[in-house]
Amino acid sequence: MGDGPCTPPAQFRALLSGASVAENGGFAAFRYRDFTAYYVARIFNALAVQMVDVAIGWLVYTLTGSAFALGLVGLCIFLPNVLLALPAGQVADMFDRKHVLVACAGLSTFAAAGLFVVAITGITTVPLLYALIVVFGVSRAFSGAAGQAVVPSLVPPAFLANAIALSSSAYQTATIAGPAIGGLLYAFGPSVVFGVTAACFGISLLAYAMVRPRGVINRPEKLSYAYMTAGIRFIFSRPIILGAITLDLFAVLLGGATALLPIFAADIFLVDPFGLGLLRSAPAVGAFCMSLLLAHVSIRNHVGLRLFQVVGLFGLATVGFGLSTHFYVAMGFLFVLGASDMVSVFIRSNLIQLETPDEMRGRVAAVNMVFVGASNELGEFESGTLAALIGPVPAVVSGGIGTVLVAIYCARAFPQLYRRNSLS
Repeated sequence: MGDGPCTPPAQFRALLSGASVAENGGFAAFRYRDFTAYYVARIFNALAVQMVDVAIGWLVYTLTGSAFALGLVGLCIFLPNVLLALPAGQVADMFDRKHVLVACAGLSTFAAAGLFVVAITGITTVPLLYALIVVFGVSRAFSGAAGQAVVPSLVPPAFLANAIALSSSAYQTATIAGPAIGGLLYAFGPSVVFGVTAACFGISLLAYAMVRPRGVINRPEKLSYAYMTAGIRFIFSRPIILGAITLDLFAVLLGGATALLPIFAADIFLVDPFGLGLLRSAPAVGAFCMSLLLAHVSIRNHVGLRLFQVVGLFGLATVGFGLSTHFYVAMGFLFVLGASDMVSVFIRSNLIQLETPDEMRGRVAAVNMVFVGASNELGEFESGTLAALIGPVPAVVSGGIGTVLVAIYCARAFPQLYRRNSLS
């Protein structure tokens, strides 16, 4: 574990009992050029996403002063993920996943440039902002499926767990820096944030263009309903995968505290946009530290039990944050929240990737995006709506309690997952 700056809190040491140094751990996946290019693209893409999210959230709340309007931001990203899930999965399996990622990066660059033009001309109407957010949602729907499915084709199977952990660390690195940078740049005006965001998406596009995946292109002679829904049937035929996705779905749906961070920052902690960026970065710091740890060790035993433990801890950390009245105490709870979520993501990602054939990974990843990835945005909508009805603090606390109850229920509903001992 070590005593370095990224050592996780003591409670995580218990979660990693039974873990051992990974045979292909550390930074082994960087031996492969294609993974390195993917890693760079993922960092800049995630950096742009986080900057634009914090800027749009602050801008919408500044213009409207409404928690409900803030929740609609998440809904504008969620709906494209749901409506385009099946087409996105098909595209990821039928076409070169590199080309899909390049096209999505180009679309995101276009949307960010649109926000830049809107901000610099002063035409910052809320409906127009929502329309551009929908464009981001479309891009994320297709890039999410292709991005998840492409990782196993960049490294040999023995390096997959290491690649997943490092890929997560890339996302978390950008998530740590992105909100803080976005909040800082916002002080110079929203046009500055959106201009830098467009540049980051452009760099991501160039890096994706350098990736050469070795995946299987599974292009049927004729599209059919069976081909479209193969990912859904596959997940429902695997109770362990279904249980892991269901558990994370409801945990994220109920524990969507991050959607209300602008309200906590402005009305409870009385901080500026930079303070909001620090709050948004705290979960990513916890997740980043945990992702580095997971890149060097492997959870070998009691995988299912560990999954339920970290989801329960995620819920308790959410409750702690909701009850916090001190800025730095709240950041501590957000750190624990992010670290516990990282362990959950690591276990779930490995289970899905290891048990899914390459020719189906796009469609399975697309369904996973709906069940889990898009639930982040739906959770933001749920949190914003609930906060508008009962207030932000009760909304966050009740969501955290609900997450703990979901973990207890799923442990009984999916005994195969609870008893799962190893990833493979």
